[in-house]
Amino acid sequence: MKLRSLTLGLTVLAAVLITGCTMNKTVDANAIVNDKIITEASLGLRKTTIYAENTTAAAKTEYTKDAPGTSTLHDRAYQDAPPMIPHSVEGFLPVTINNNACIGCHAPEIASAMSATAIPKSHFIDFRPKHNYDGKTFTKSVNNMKNETSVKPVSKLVGARFNCTQCHAPQSNGNLAVESTFEANYTRLDGPTKSSWDEVILDNLDTLKK
Repeated sequence: MKLRSLTLGLTVLAAVLITGCTMNKTVDANAIVNDKIITEASLGLRKTTIYAENTTAAAKTEYTKDAPGTSTLHDRAYQDAPPMIPHSVEGFLPVTINNNACIGCHAPEIASAMSATAIPKSHFIDFRPKHNYDGKTFTKSVNNMKNETSVKPVSKLVGARFNCTQCHAPQSNGNLAVESTFEANYTRLDGPTKSSWDEVILDNLDTLKK
């Protein structure tokens, strides 16, 4: 009976000590938080009240109005990144199957005369295998188990590259909410202005054109 009472007493004493330590820690944590008040306005990029929208307006997004041929080229964001459109695109969009004004200046055969960046060779490579289907049976033209691919240079701009604005966009002149510290690490000296993707895409691949 005495042993049981002693054990019970020690258990109660331990519980009291643990509770006391926990309360002290809570008080210390509150003191730290209260020492530096965190306001709602500081919890995001928005610096206006979060309880109303009538006083909040995003910065106006403006695009360059420079005409083609008069603008300054932007460096690519990284090696082989799609370059930004440096000039105004007013009147050029949308790109449709019957109207692609970009080709009028950027087609390889006339780009030099227009002082424009030529569409790269990678846009004249067809990456889509031509499978067969006779209405009943579907037959693949490549064997994926053998790592076969269908990558073929073609003479025309491939359909997958025809809509330029899928990858290319005009540069906005709006103020950045957060300044970017990213620095590109190009793998080639001409990386900021030239694509090399067509030279490396076939590395270590077994293609049907071989």
